[in-house]
Amino acid sequence: MSHRTRRRSSVVVSAVLLSSLALSACGGESEEESGKKEGKKASANVSDPLAITYDGGVYVLDGESLDVVGDVPLEGYNRVSPAGDDKHIMVSTSEGFRVLDAAQQKMTDMKFEGAEPGHVVLHGGKTVLFTDGTGETRILDSDAFSDGEPDVETYKAPSPHHGVSIELENGELVTTLGTAKKRKGVVVLDKDRKEVTRNEECPEVHGEAAAKGEAVVVGCEDGVLIYKDGKIRKADSPDDYGRIGNQAGSEKSSIVLGDYKTDPEAELERPEQVSLVDTEKGKIKLVDLGTSYSFQSLARGPQGEALVLGTDGDIHVLDPESGKETDTIPAVGDWREPIDWQQSRPELWVREDTAYVTDPEKKKIHAIDLETGKKKATGTFDKKPNEVSGVTAS
Repeated sequence: MSHRTRRRSSVVVSAVLLSSLALSACGGESEEESGKKEGKKASANVSDPLAITYDGGVYVLDGESLDVVGDVPLEGYNRVSPAGDDKHIMVSTSEGFRVLDAAQQKMTDMKFEGAEPGHVVLHGGKTVLFTDGTGETRILDSDAFSDGEPDVETYKAPSPHHGVSIELENGELVTTLGTAKKRKGVVVLDKDRKEVTRNEECPEVHGEAAAKGEAVVVGCEDGVLIYKDGKIRKADSPDDYGRIGNQAGSEKSSIVLGDYKTDPEAELERPEQVSLVDTEKGKIKLVDLGTSYSFQSLARGPQGEALVLGTDGDIHVLDPESGKETDTIPAVGDWREPIDWQQSRPELWVREDTAYVTDPEKKKIHAIDLETGKKKATGTFDKKPNEVSGVTAS
């Protein structure tokens, strides 16, 4: 199916340079020489920046032109997520979470230390960090990063595990249960961190997404758990083993998009089905895409559309209610998911009505208008890009 124009007006993402460098002569230096030195010390602000990881650092891009405006050296395998405001990016490093000032293209002194930093969740003006190696949940105000290190509330799980937490607008904390060897469910704590309810019928619990009405979905090997209005209920997969581990939600939709895997013995399963979880009915619908995808392929559009970047190189647009494919948008060429999950593969990240898609083999990134399907800009790198994220107010 070819792309066609769809509803809604376009929101133009702009990138404006806000400050200029003052050039002045000093001592016996010429004005030109002084200007060159000042240019090395100061960076101009850039609005709506993106952050792209690569082996050895993080590129910072102008959000409109996709020009590389900064290059921050950083060793190791690093991951990037929005910090929750219009300037900062959370970077998961070997030392813990660090904060990148993307507007100024420099790493800040803010650190949230701990082994195996994992999920970063934005919701209701809060940024919630989960550190797998310690089991710690840190809750911060999303708009406080520019004021220096934000105040931190910490909750520690009974045992460290690969988990995730989200704080709701009423102060409740939904957080996973488990150990390093076995993950089993979720517990809900009130604003005083007293238990409200729990469910331990979610083997290998993984991932989180929030839907319309603050319905929270977490994935299991045999379905999902849905928390809403003080109650947890289980939605079972159609298969005995039907793993949902990565989800994408939207405040405009009661349906959560998820992956779907059925082979527990696979070294790497390349699924061609996605799941649509109805948080009101407590039901799971499966959709055949006709192409495989990866854990970096799921996103939501500005009207709640379900978006999946297939290995056929197209963004598949699904109506979350019906599950029908309403559009396909060409993005990159055919690709194959690598066995190692840390290796680069095309990734989809969406901000407002723009889809950003990396093309690691060609060392490029594309900005695509989701309304028209046209590429608005293309950026090029010296090194192969891995993860992509950007600033976005929560």
